[in-house]
Amino acid sequence: MSNSGTIRVGIGGWTFEPWRGHFFPADLRQKDELNYASRKLKVIEVNGTYYSSQKPETFAKWAADVPDGFIFSLKASRFVTNRRVLGEAGESMERFLTQGLTKLGDRLGPILWQFAPTKKFDAEDFEAFLKLLPDKQDGLPLRHVVEVRHDSFKMPEFVALLAKYGVAPVVAEHFDYPMIADVTADFVYARLQKGSDEIKTCYPAKDLKAWAKRLETWAEGKVPDDLPLIDKDRKVKSEPRDVFAFMIHEGKVNAPFGAIALQEEVGR
Repeated sequence: MSNSGTIRVGIGGWTFEPWRGHFFPADLRQKDELNYASRKLKVIEVNGTYYSSQKPETFAKWAADVPDGFIFSLKASRFVTNRRVLGEAGESMERFLTQGLTKLGDRLGPILWQFAPTKKFDAEDFEAFLKLLPDKQDGLPLRHVVEVRHDSFKMPEFVALLAKYGVAPVVAEHFDYPMIADVTADFVYARLQKGSDEIKTCYPAKDLKAWAKRLETWAEGKVPDDLPLIDKDRKVKSEPRDVFAFMIHEGKVNAPFGAIALQEEVGR
């Protein structure tokens, strides 16, 4: 067994006009952009699935366009997460999970459940939501990650709930949203959102090195000592973990170059 999990660094989506002639070659056909991006990166977070359903044929085409080992993370439907009572999301969740996403096969990575910045922590209702998350869909194992964006979630009870159900929190480096770096699942999922279009690699070299060290620490089954934890006294099992990290910043013009630089920094 390897003593380290796989580290994948990527971006959000692949359809973005400013990348044409910048990240993408000027003569590249738009229909070939996923093919190109998937050979420069190891993972892409799909945002379109948050807004609308896709056809099974679409997922199958995406899977066929990318090389072995490439992973798609899918942002789950807003109709599941943007509701007052999360425990009532079962029907919408089933609709999302049965749209054909398992056509991605082994290219399917974590499913990201993103909540509104106004959504506050309600332990009973959030646990009801976590209970709805299935371990498998059509026989395919599922991994779940939640992005909560309200400070009320910064409490040990929330971390304990995630650990109970094996769900990861987004480790969000953001100007406004809380960072929750507690390890609660067999993988870690980071969204790096303080990048700048004034910097070719989004983040300065010293910050890339710092993040590379954190990603490597997580992959080795340890916990970085320079990120804040909600429950500092909680013990985490030391075991190799897969790590997903995304350069997702406001301008995002240089996000692909930042992801490539960070991937090179971790050396795998």
